[in-house]
Amino acid sequence: MIIKRIAFALPIVLAGWVTTLAGVALLSDAAPGYVVLLPSADLLENLEADISILAAGPLSLTVTSSEEGLSSKLYAAGAKLVLPAGLPGCLPLPKS
Repeated sequence: MIIKRIAFALPIVLAGWVTTLAGVALLSDAAPGYVVLLPSADLLENLEADISILAAGPLSLTVTSSEEGLSSKLYAAGAKLVLPAGLPGCLPLPKS
């Protein structure tokens, strides 16, 4: 009974988490970088010159830029899903 409830709730929680992150990426420029999930070859060709690629793989592309509105630029270039990268979360970063 409990396993069925967890199996039912887990995809809903995961979808809500990804939706929240996608909303933060689209509505805020707080993240220092962004992760594009399942990037296409066309995306790399359509990236603007001010966008720097930090890491690339077959399933994700991590980018950053000093300009504002990076997630909007990524969607315009052909990204399917853009998530923020490098945010500290709810807890403040420790002072070094």
